[in-house]
Amino acid sequence: MTPSSESLVKLFSYYRDAEIRGAALLMKMMQRERDPEAQVLFSRHIADETRHAWMWTKRIKDEKALPVEVPDGYQRRLGKALGIPGNLIDLFALTVVVEERSAKRYTEHASSSICDEVSRPILVELTKDEKWHVAWMEDWLVKIARDQGKEDVLPETMERYRRIEEEVFGEMKEMERGWLGFSFSDFVEEPANAETG
Repeated sequence: MTPSSESLVKLFSYYRDAEIRGAALLMKMMQRERDPEAQVLFSRHIADETRHAWMWTKRIKDEKALPVEVPDGYQRRLGKALGIPGNLIDLFALTVVVEERSAKRYTEHASSSICDEVSRPILVELTKDEKWHVAWMEDWLVKIARDQGKEDVLPETMERYRRIEEEVFGEMKEMERGWLGFSFSDFVEEPANAETG
């Protein structure tokens, strides 16, 4: 199957929207974590997210299109399932699982049978950034949990967040089928290229 240009624009608009939402959340988190080192890390991460949003915008323009409005399914469902994070540990945990999903999604897309040759280098580049995002946020999450004496509850928190996110993403596939005409996950193959995995 080769997705239509319209479906690609929808998919790229979804990716773009996720990057913009990620930048907005990071800006809010940055206001709560005032540590100077964290400020540097947040600044780099936010710069990446906005650059990613631009890369997807440009990819949409390459299709001779403009971004389209996307359904609010994943973020809204995940927020409803997890509840409003009440502290920095929960905010970091949520952001880690969302960044893990982005890295996995980009990796799977790049190695799938429906990936076009124009999008593949973008996906490979973004995957590298997403892996760094997960790494620094996991490290900082452990640091703040340790500083607050809550390091012992962190594995259980992360397991719960990952389990709920997996369930929500499962629901997301059905939303994709209705919106895109297919679910990207229907075409996932094992990564064939070490650069994408």
